[in-house]
Amino acid sequence: MKKAIFLILTTLLWSCSKDRNSIKIKGSDTEVNLAVELAEKFYSQNSNFSLAVSGGGSGLGIASLYNGQADIANSSRPLSDDEKSMFREKGIKLITNVFAEDATAIVVNPQVPVDEIDVPTLSKIFSGEITNWKSLTGNDLPINIYGRQSNSGTHSFVQKKLKIKFSQKAKEMNGNAQIMEGIKADASGIGYVGAGYLLNEDQKNMKVKALKISEEKGATAISPLDHKAIKAKKYFFQRPLYQFIPEKSWEAAKPFIDFEKTETGKEIIRNSGYYVVD
Repeated sequence: MKKAIFLILTTLLWSCSKDRNSIKIKGSDTEVNLAVELAEKFYSQNSNFSLAVSGGGSGLGIASLYNGQADIANSSRPLSDDEKSMFREKGIKLITNVFAEDATAIVVNPQVPVDEIDVPTLSKIFSGEITNWKSLTGNDLPINIYGRQSNSGTHSFVQKKLKIKFSQKAKEMNGNAQIMEGIKADASGIGYVGAGYLLNEDQKNMKVKALKISEEKGATAISPLDHKAIKAKKYFFQRPLYQFIPEKSWEAAKPFIDFEKTETGKEIIRNSGYYVVD
């Protein structure tokens, strides 16, 4: 349903994008459903604005800013040193807005008899050091890894948190939805998706299992769906969500950025499974 809303919203509003009050938002697939919810509500209150929202990954959003094809880049990671240099060399000054906090969930097919996992073991799985479930579950099945493409902020985030390079055998998917579908159909699949994406799914019919994460063997394992733990910053895979705005686009983008900070905007952020930045 949300994907349908996204397509309708994008098509409808893109047709008006030549207006002075147009805002083009591109980037993180982690943030795209939330961005659509916010844009839809903002537009209902500000019909003199036109908004076009699309995903494609944090790297794509940042590149779109550089190429003048977006006013706001949603990103689930900070700018890299190379990206900072590129913008600096081109004379593009960026304003950074952190508008929400996110958690990344590690998910498996429900047939995998594991409910929690520690970070050292997960590192060995995602790096390709452990390639079979047998040593962990007793089931002699190859481990199939589902992840994002290298331009994804989530790909970069998980890799950096685990201090690894992903296995070359990891399947690179276009977004959360593809990862979910792959793991649903694969009895030995494991991957990562935005926790907000899971919270927006029908929990009874989700058909994937979110693992609890402990930072080391024997430590308390925490669910990515535990709001209190994430609010207290106790979950290993949590991070701020960024919006980068070129100074030349700030006047057009500011009303939308201000809307995100209203009580209505904060409520949308919370209801979408994310955490408000105070």
